[in-house]
Amino acid sequence: MTLSRNDACWCGSGKKYKSCHLGFDEKLKKLKNEGYIVPPKDLFRTPEEIEKIRKSGLVTNKILDILGDEIKIGMSTAEIDDIVVKITKEHGATAAPLNYNGFPKSCCTSINEVVCHGIPSENEFLKDGDILNIDITSILDGYFSDVSRMYLIGNVSDDAKKLVDITKQSMYMAIETVQPYAPVNIIGETIEPFVKQYGYSVVRALGGHGVGKNFHDDPHVNHYRTKYDGMLLVPGMVLTIEPMINAGTYDVEILEDEWTVVTKDGKLSAQWERTVLITEDGAEILA
Repeated sequence: MTLSRNDACWCGSGKKYKSCHLGFDEKLKKLKNEGYIVPPKDLFRTPEEIEKIRKSGLVTNKILDILGDEIKIGMSTAEIDDIVVKITKEHGATAAPLNYNGFPKSCCTSINEVVCHGIPSENEFLKDGDILNIDITSILDGYFSDVSRMYLIGNVSDDAKKLVDITKQSMYMAIETVQPYAPVNIIGETIEPFVKQYGYSVVRALGGHGVGKNFHDDPHVNHYRTKYDGMLLVPGMVLTIEPMINAGTYDVEILEDEWTVVTKDGKLSAQWERTVLITEDGAEILA
């Protein structure tokens, strides 16, 4: 439907189209005619929706804060999941991973060579020297926030600490580099050269994604350089930046449980993740 200048804007603000998104739409139309990949309107979040994602993110980060105080050597990854279930429920939220495409638990726990999607288990225990990623996605009032953090268990080697630290730095560098109307590939263009100077590689089989009203949405976010620019990052979009960085090869394989992703060479992997909003100034962390 084509809106006239005096119609109510499509974004739901209640303002007239001419005073709200008319100029925005004209800019996107021009960019599309110039050959850029422009996001559809359903990827833009309203101020009210952004606030709901932010509130969801408060829950997600609260859970990760609590886990930081609770995690210890000898703890099973199933106990970690139990804490996630308890705190999620106490805050009136829902754990998005539970039963998502058959995933059996409420969070992902990925240790050492496990890149992502590790399934919490009563038979898996944290050992001295482990590095652990916990990935949590909470749904609050219908809106998703997706965050993961690394945790150092006991006496961790200097090499493992360095991998964890460089991975975290690469994520925040990418967040700081993002600019409105830049292609999504700016993220991989920032991360891969940075980590390669340390001899690390960027996982290519998985990436970030749009998030907010859905668990996974467009655009797909590669954390490595590609020859394709990809979709433009436009103010109002919400997505995850979540580099998975390996100490060795970027090649991975999936275990028989059809979820757990591990490095093909058995070397360590680390990941950090935040949910970010594209703004007129760059990117804002929502969760």
